[in-house]
Amino acid sequence: MTSKSEIGEYKYISAAPTQTANYLWPKVEEVLKTKLQNPNILDLGCGNGAFTMRLAQLGYDVIGIDPSESGISHASKASADIRFEVGSAYDDLRQKFGAVDCVVSLEVVEHLYSPKLFAENIFKVLRPGGIGIISTPYHGYWKNLALAATGSMDKHFTALWDHGHIKFWSVKTLSKLFEMHGLKVDHFRFAGRFSLMAKSMIAVVSKPQI
Repeated sequence: MTSKSEIGEYKYISAAPTQTANYLWPKVEEVLKTKLQNPNILDLGCGNGAFTMRLAQLGYDVIGIDPSESGISHASKASADIRFEVGSAYDDLRQKFGAVDCVVSLEVVEHLYSPKLFAENIFKVLRPGGIGIISTPYHGYWKNLALAATGSMDKHFTALWDHGHIKFWSVKTLSKLFEMHGLKVDHFRFAGRFSLMAKSMIAVVSKPQI
């Protein structure tokens, strides 16, 4: 859970899972089971480390990174055996962590001022043949129409939420972001409700073999 955020940092009050766990985590776990055998994983934008700890429980070698000092503090206290670090999607991840088999980044890209740098750093940190699993709130014609028709746009766009969503992605725009930076978009999955009204979409991308 999170408290009211303060200027400069998104604040966490515990290492407990957020509401996205019920519909996002199972989808990501399915992808991991089918794509790679025993990958080492970088959880980019891990928040309070709840999903990082879930990945470790499943037997994966995982590192969690997030700019929130409170999030990393709660994560480190909850699981001293996992490497958690304060850091950013804008950092040189390859230099900091070496190459990894998989980058997981859940509900992060919609918060970023510079998503192109995010995509570039994912490409750099992945080994050839590695995968990225990136989720973000879904936007498509029918969902946008329903939001407008029900007067839900103000709530959905979270304008009064400090550190809230500033980018609103569709399948087309998110695909273009990754393709611009050398990543192949393998497929999308949808999570929460049915696909046309999904809460989130999950892009599964890969770095081509050299």
